[in-house]
Amino acid sequence: MNDDTLFDIEKEMAVLVRYLTFVTNKRIGNLDRSAYLLLQQLSNQGPAGVKTISAVLLLDVSTVSRQAAALEQKGYVEKVPDEHDGRAYFYRITKTGSRELDLYKQITIERVANLLQEWSAEERRQFGELLKKFNQSIKNRD
Repeated sequence: MNDDTLFDIEKEMAVLVRYLTFVTNKRIGNLDRSAYLLLQQLSNQGPAGVKTISAVLLLDVSTVSRQAAALEQKGYVEKVPDEHDGRAYFYRITKTGSRELDLYKQITIERVANLLQEWSAEERRQFGELLKKFNQSIKNRD
């Protein structure tokens, strides 16, 4: 990879982060981006403890604890006891949380579709694959 390519990637990533911050700072329904990611994780992977969620989302345990407590107060998640350790518990998404998550996803997908309406199906597919690959590179970093 030549230096110009790396320079272009770095610059476009900085611009992307700025644009995403602008777009995602707007609430969608009753969720913000951090609540969405936590609910998405619980919806996809099932009940999980704070340590597991924090590892997956690359966040501090205290941050996840605070976010989960706020979601619990809203009725979007509930605590369920760990069958193997009576002192521990997991968070599980509720029906209300699932409805909010679905609304967030629907609105977000509509926004993305609007942004990509000029793109071909192949360009959208490639972009999705490359974003996934890039995110995996970040997740698998040392």
